[in-house]
Amino acid sequence: MRVSELAKKTNVTAETVRHYTRLGLIRAERDPNNGYQLYDKVALQRLNFIRQASDLGFSLKQIEEIFHQSDSGDSPCPMVRDLLEKKVPETKLKIAQLQAHLVKMEDALAAWKSMPNGAPDGHSICCLIEDWEEAINSDIRGG
Repeated sequence: MRVSELAKKTNVTAETVRHYTRLGLIRAERDPNNGYQLYDKVALQRLNFIRQASDLGFSLKQIEEIFHQSDSGDSPCPMVRDLLEKKVPETKLKIAQLQAHLVKMEDALAAWKSMPNGAPDGHSICCLIEDWEEAINSDIRGG
């Protein structure tokens, strides 16, 4: 199948297929008649695997390592399990950081409701950003 057919079957863009081909994650043969890249069922299987592994948070470099082990005849499953066991706490930490960031953003919006818009005066760029922590601390202190 051609690039566009493989892309359609796997619900990715043609550029994604080309990118994975350049990285060596999938392989194509050249049609001697027209030079088109032609992909087989192995490419389809590998592209579906890349999508599934990416959905689980594996990087393309890690997916390349998984393919390398599998292509060498070794089971990549122990490595995959280990990698995912490390990713879970990393992801929980990222979620906690994002939640803290969201609280900070919501606090800023709440503080800005009582703050006037200011015009740049050569000493200030945007008073909302520059003064919002002061406004929050003032609210915390009650005044």
